[in-house]
Amino acid sequence: MAVGVLLAGGIFLLAADYLRSVRETDGSIQRNTYGQGNRTEELEVSIAGGEARFPAEIQVAEQQYSTEEIQELFQRVIRHMEKLILGDNRSLDRVEKDMNLLSEVPGEPVMISWELDRYDVMNIRGEIQEDALKEEGTLVALSAVLTYSENEEEQALYQCTANIFPRTLGEEEKRREQAAGELQKREEESRVQREFQLPDTLLGKEAAYYQRMDRRGLVLIVMAVLIGILLYALEIQNKGKAREERKQQMLLDYPEIVNKMTLFLGAGMTAKRAWKKVVEDYERRKAIRGERYAYEEMKRACYEMESGVTEPESYENFGRRCDVQVYVRFGAMLSQNLRKGTKGLTQMLKLEALQAFEERKARARRLGEEAGTKLLLPMFLMLAIVLVIVIVPAFLSVQI
Repeated sequence: MAVGVLLAGGIFLLAADYLRSVRETDGSIQRNTYGQGNRTEELEVSIAGGEARFPAEIQVAEQQYSTEEIQELFQRVIRHMEKLILGDNRSLDRVEKDMNLLSEVPGEPVMISWELDRYDVMNIRGEIQEDALKEEGTLVALSAVLTYSENEEEQALYQCTANIFPRTLGEEEKRREQAAGELQKREEESRVQREFQLPDTLLGKEAAYYQRMDRRGLVLIVMAVLIGILLYALEIQNKGKAREERKQQMLLDYPEIVNKMTLFLGAGMTAKRAWKKVVEDYERRKAIRGERYAYEEMKRACYEMESGVTEPESYENFGRRCDVQVYVRFGAMLSQNLRKGTKGLTQMLKLEALQAFEERKARARRLGEEAGTKLLLPMFLMLAIVLVIVIVPAFLSVQI
């Protein structure tokens, strides 16, 4: 399907490009609107009397405003600017918070520069200087020069007056600011001293001082809890992964174990002797193959038999410890044979070995299919990225 989409897209683009190249243009090139930037147009030019067309590359600038449009632009920017410069204030008649003397209006090709008549009351960024304010308000004249960025000779002037008032504070806020101011004044008066002795009274009343509580401990506690949760979740995930790996390894070894038991029983050995023979063979190859969970459980069953646990019970315990259905069935089969004397154990194990090998092959096929399925998503993602990279720019450049 993806190949078909690519093929169809390629044929369509080839046909569109061919039709565009053989047909004469209408003699005009569409400019980009303001803000989209310049673009390069590649053409083939044919001159009467010439032998063949020759390639030509033209830099087409974006569209610029006319004089009338520039004036409309200035008016639009001023209307927008009158709202933006207020910041968190309601009007210029009462300004208590910092103003927003912006240097440009987003999306408009205009630069703004400000001039003030009272820089002691407000700076060029619109920040109010509280120390210079009066309770009855202070008038500040603001002038803004708007300049068209594509032609600096095109300018407009905007003027306004703001009445700046001290910030209105509640009784509690006033008391706190007065106390902080008094503390700062006492500190300035005692800077020649080695230590700054905090005053016993503030605002004519007895004062006590405390270190502000730091939240560092709380941050560490939260981090410790989060890390603990993550580590616990990781441990659970690792345990689950380890159990699954153990199960898969035991299922992989099951056909081999059953086959060995079948061979040894067929050679005339008892079940117990065949069991020990399988364990001895594992011990000899352990240094090469490494530790295998199923064989380790078989070895543990041997230790149980040697310590006095009955043989049938050891086989049943082996199946329960393995906690895998096929091993539970295997242990029950050997235990039942010893308890009830069921004949045909060797034949039963042969059938079990054949079934185990078939299940092993089916499991291998299933794992291969799962691996292939898991690879489909990244393959489709890569294909989608390639399609976007190849087709989208091509479609965007088509002009029929």
